[in-house]
Amino acid sequence: MVRAPSLERMRRHWDRQSAGYDQKMDRAERLFGDTRTWVCRQATGRVLEVAVGTGLNLSLYPEEAAVTGMDLSPAMLDLARKRAAELGRDVDLRVGDAQRLEFEDASFDTVVCTFGLCAVPDDGGAVDEMVRVLRPGGLLLLADHVVSTSAPIRLLQAAIELYSVPVENEHFRRRPIEHVMAAGLAILRHDRFKKGIVERVTARKPTPPVL
Repeated sequence: MVRAPSLERMRRHWDRQSAGYDQKMDRAERLFGDTRTWVCRQATGRVLEVAVGTGLNLSLYPEEAAVTGMDLSPAMLDLARKRAAELGRDVDLRVGDAQRLEFEDASFDTVVCTFGLCAVPDDGGAVDEMVRVLRPGGLLLLADHVVSTSAPIRLLQAAIELYSVPVENEHFRRRPIEHVMAAGLAILRHDRFKKGIVERVTARKPTPPVL
């Protein structure tokens, strides 16, 4: 079993990655298609984006959405602040750990995470935290690269993880939707494409019954 890296080691890793992150993601966007737009256009009200990175989603949210973004990497957040300023968008950006969100229960109408859970050591714990800070009836919007539906690609993903997991904590064979369903959320929309590698989910947190 691979030992999870410390938060400080992960922070240093993503700080180093920050300068070239957008260029790296440009290549990946061909695989992701319109996923960022698909996710962000559904966000309403008070929005939390977990693992906001350099702020690649900031231009895609509805103007009326009040966006808070958190990320483990201060260097990533510096770039996100520059992007927000260029967009003329007021965004609350904070350093934080996706596995232990520093927000009160039921604080947000929408919680978003795009292509971030693949690099969180405890992805199930992170989903549970997103659900905790989401208000009853609120939307959880997730997108990530996941385990393929193709056997040959799954073998390739397993081979890649021999390096990517211990060195970069990058996972290729996860499925966050399983944690979403385990948390009891209702799946409203679900897409999976590119040999099953890209998966995106809209889920609603249940509203407690009125007694």
